[in-house]
Amino acid sequence: MSRWAVILAGGVGSRFWPLSTPSRPKQLLALATDKPLLQDTIERLTPIVDVERILVLTNADITGAIADLIPQLPRENLVIEPKPAGTAAALTWAALEIARRDSETATMICVHADWSIGDDEEFRATLLKAEEVALEKKTLITVGVVPTRPDPGFGYIQPGAGKPGAPVPVKRFVEKPDRARAAEMWNEGYLWNSGIFVWRVTDFLTEVRAHAKELEKALRTEKRADAMEFFRAVETPVSVDVGVLERSRNVTVLPGEFGWDDIGTWAALSRARPKDDLGNVTSGDVHLLDGCDNVVHAESGTVVMYGVDNLVVVTRGNLTLVTTTDKAADMKRLVDSLPPELNPR
Repeated sequence: MSRWAVILAGGVGSRFWPLSTPSRPKQLLALATDKPLLQDTIERLTPIVDVERILVLTNADITGAIADLIPQLPRENLVIEPKPAGTAAALTWAALEIARRDSETATMICVHADWSIGDDEEFRATLLKAEEVALEKKTLITVGVVPTRPDPGFGYIQPGAGKPGAPVPVKRFVEKPDRARAAEMWNEGYLWNSGIFVWRVTDFLTEVRAHAKELEKALRTEKRADAMEFFRAVETPVSVDVGVLERSRNVTVLPGEFGWDDIGTWAALSRARPKDDLGNVTSGDVHLLDGCDNVVHAESGTVVMYGVDNLVVVTRGNLTLVTTTDKAADMKRLVDSLPPELNPR
């Protein structure tokens, strides 16, 4: 048995403006810890996966920055996605690449580069347990995180019948719900759809060929194509959840509890980073008095705050962002409205 890991590290992360830009996206920023998110991800995996068997899928703009950040990663393991084609295409290309370099019987551990993990040891133990089940049952494993709150910002998985904590068939996937429905699903034992997957290459490709009609044209190129031709042949981008997992009857969910969180907005840092006694999360040169539940990231200058609550304040160069923790989830609307001179690359 040969084990590989695939890290999805594309996108910009516009919700982290003004720090995150196309040339410096959020996966290259130190947000959850004092290390960039991508570096954290690779260091979290290397105790169980050799770095020579880690593929990083990303865009061309940042391959140089990733190579500088992770010099031990072989350059051929940086896979450039020439256009956004969805996670189904990205993971399918990774599976084909692993089969070419190694074997279709190899296992794939699939993760994203923008997560916070509270317990690295338990995270790795869960991945290895998922691999055991994938090998034994020849099934596609998705790790469903046991929720700690009713969060409408995540998708959910309804597990089928079985023992608590055991791997069971997926009953259904649910898109991001409203707050009331999220509370109901929390009480009903649904799991967060983490986007953590483990499977054998051959089992995944079998399900892709059977269900992902959006990739039919791209798959016809697989014998002769490089990544450029494969991705360009994808006419309809689709996520692996929609294109494969929701259509397959060979998907198993394994519950996991290891402090997982998606670092999707500035407000999410209040869950990932240490807080002071009043719930404030700060980074950089910050002086804060009589304020609570603020998120402050001072990359440049000094930030002084007095008597304010629930704010997000971010400085970069001569730019300062001030918004509320609630509005921080809607940063794309703000970024789309900015003139070019206010959106540095």
